[in-house]
Amino acid sequence: MLLLVDAGNTRIKWALVDRSLPAQTPGKWLQHGSVARAEAGALVDAWRGFSIGRVMLSNVAGHELRGELERAVLHTLGTRPVALEWFASAAELGGVKNRYLNPAQLGADRFAAAIGAHALFPAGPLVVATCGTATTVDALSAEGEFIGGMILPGLGLMASSLAKNTAQLPQVALQSTLTHPFADNTDAAIVSGCLAAQAGAIERAVAAQMRSYPNLPVPCILAGGAADLIAPHLTIDYTRVDNLVLIGLHTVAIQHTSPC
Repeated sequence: MLLLVDAGNTRIKWALVDRSLPAQTPGKWLQHGSVARAEAGALVDAWRGFSIGRVMLSNVAGHELRGELERAVLHTLGTRPVALEWFASAAELGGVKNRYLNPAQLGADRFAAAIGAHALFPAGPLVVATCGTATTVDALSAEGEFIGGMILPGLGLMASSLAKNTAQLPQVALQSTLTHPFADNTDAAIVSGCLAAQAGAIERAVAAQMRSYPNLPVPCILAGGAADLIAPHLTIDYTRVDNLVLIGLHTVAIQHTSPC
């Protein structure tokens, strides 16, 4: 079995791939799941009983979580000598060229998501919007190059920062049932503003890509835990994809038999 792990700031997602299958399609998994970041120890029970022969991990949540993941994997493997492959951004990987000024500085999750999106939609330019703790909106060229992108506070961070730093504004519950952009109460106005900012960044990125590629369609790939809240407020077409980072890791694992 191949074990894929995507460790983010809020949740840890994982997938198991049956490596004995002759044709491996990225995103086709035997089993998958997720736990809250604070519950990394529970992964041992989720993985118990599987014969894991390869492990590829992406971690953007710091050294402490990396250590917890290593312990969870090694506890699961027991005495089996399996190397842990920690995914990191590079100049080129998984069919995507990285045009960041310093390719290694690009977040592992952003590069893996770009690889996953390109594997699913290889024929032209893309915009990849991942809506999590932070929202990242990244652009890929028609030739499969990671051009660059935007990073902004995620939907929850936007709303909580208003409540924390502004005495007169409350902490609000995020929801997507707003029917009018101009809210008639403060709670709804905060939600409306945050949703508009998120949707506006995504739509602005798509518009920029469409100007660069006036004769090609520019699919917008929407991923992340807050995507379902933001999606109803988009005025553009989009494709919702779950577990995009895991799809990217799977793509790299298929193409590279040695540690990346």
